[in-house]
Amino acid sequence: MFDRFKQNAKYWVTGKMNLPEDVLLDVPRLTMIGQLHLHVENHRGVLHFSKELVRLKLTYGELAIKGHDFVIKTILPNELLLEGTIDEVSYLNDKEAGGIHE
Repeated sequence: MFDRFKQNAKYWVTGKMNLPEDVLLDVPRLTMIGQLHLHVENHRGVLHFSKELVRLKLTYGELAIKGHDFVIKTILPNELLLEGTIDEVSYLNDKEAGGIHE
């Protein structure tokens, strides 16, 4: 119950103060340039990396990026710059994330 109240309070604050939602709500910010670059902010770590699949842990769920020739150009504690040919970006909630297999 307290978590729901806390989440509602965050939504209210972002609306009243005109702040970007990703700042307070702990959600990822994705910036994609064509199919070649993907910049991800607010991730919680790399769960899997290969030339064809990258899985990132989020506060709520996971982010799965599929494609080929992936190279991590920059990695910081909560930011990542991925290069390669990106075919698909999927957000998986906690239940869906448990069922992913490489």
